[in-house]
Amino acid sequence: MAGLAAAGWMAFHRSRAPKTEPVAVAPAATPLALPLKPGDWRGRIDYRALDARIQAMMADRSMEGLAIAVVEDGRLSFVRGYGLTSPEDGEKVDADTVFRWASLSKTVAGTLSARLARDGVLSLYDPLGKFNTSLRLPGDAQNRLTVEQLLSQRTGLPRNAYDGWLEGGRDPRMIRGSLAVVPPQCPPATCHTYQNVAYDTIREVLETATHRPYAEEARQRLFLPLGMTSATIGMESLRSAKHWARPSRGGRALPLAEAYYRIPAAAGVNSNIVDLARWMQAQMGQAPAVLPAAVLTDIQQPRVDTNRPYGNSPLGRTLDHPGYGLGMRSFGYKGHRLVGHSGAVDGYRSTMMFDPATKTGVVMLWNSDGSLPFKLQAEVFDLYYHLPFTDWLQLKGDDAGNGGALSDP
Repeated sequence: MAGLAAAGWMAFHRSRAPKTEPVAVAPAATPLALPLKPGDWRGRIDYRALDARIQAMMADRSMEGLAIAVVEDGRLSFVRGYGLTSPEDGEKVDADTVFRWASLSKTVAGTLSARLARDGVLSLYDPLGKFNTSLRLPGDAQNRLTVEQLLSQRTGLPRNAYDGWLEGGRDPRMIRGSLAVVPPQCPPATCHTYQNVAYDTIREVLETATHRPYAEEARQRLFLPLGMTSATIGMESLRSAKHWARPSRGGRALPLAEAYYRIPAAAGVNSNIVDLARWMQAQMGQAPAVLPAAVLTDIQQPRVDTNRPYGNSPLGRTLDHPGYGLGMRSFGYKGHRLVGHSGAVDGYRSTMMFDPATKTGVVMLWNSDGSLPFKLQAEVFDLYYHLPFTDWLQLKGDDAGNGGALSDP
């Protein structure tokens, strides 16, 4: 399937004339009234029942603050904040609170690449060697690996290669240069192995192709046209936000870590929950002037099979046919196809999961290491599909609390 897609897209992209100017689209209008109160919660989902489940979840010791939004049938139907921005003198989390996206940021890199490819600025099937990046792979495979293979996590490197070096303070470009001596897990382009430092090579590719800093290109081509006014890239942008959630773990404040901000294409985005919901709506096809249907297909179509995204947890075992596109996961859930991504860095978690067919999905941002919100996603979809109740949260069972790692770093 990937080979057939490659042939079609190569012909399409080579026929395009390069266009380097940002997309000129008026920002999306801010809703006059967000659905913040029970009287504004309307749809197939019983939002009062969902609110009660969230409040029970927030009582767990693993949680600190959380913002959630639900888009139902394409419409923003539920927005609410819970808990505090910090365990020490924090304010209440609300729709304006800014959080880190962590690895959910990879959806921006994949989307920006697909948008630029449609505009003829580059081809998804260009080899990385064309862009003189800092990435070095065993056997000089970086000269043959394509942009599409990089974005679908097919470098062949062992999972999360040298993330520890990044956390220890080493320069990402130096780390990428050192990957040439890492024994590969598989030949490049043949299997999925999740990366962070290597994935950020796409930033170098896009900066070479556009002659513009990655953060500015994302702002001009995506954030501003979509009306995502709180969305930024970088640690200082988070710190300068008027209302932002501090990282925490187990009721204790954590220092704000810089490491993963140094690979912004992999983990550098910040925003409030409303702008993350706008991002999800755009991925649903609600902003065709910015993200046409052909671009969304390119981003979301699975290009390689993966392991279960949530491991051997009950939810992980329920999700079938997991795959990875251009910085975007997909899987089956009880006969429905879902798309999304999650993220995790010290003191923060994030997730986005939606059904493209019904334009229904949920986004959550929270400032702790708790994993319960990942499980809550399934309860949201069960409510929408009117399925029998399943106690995915298991708040009183052995899987309460942190419940094991369920997210991408």
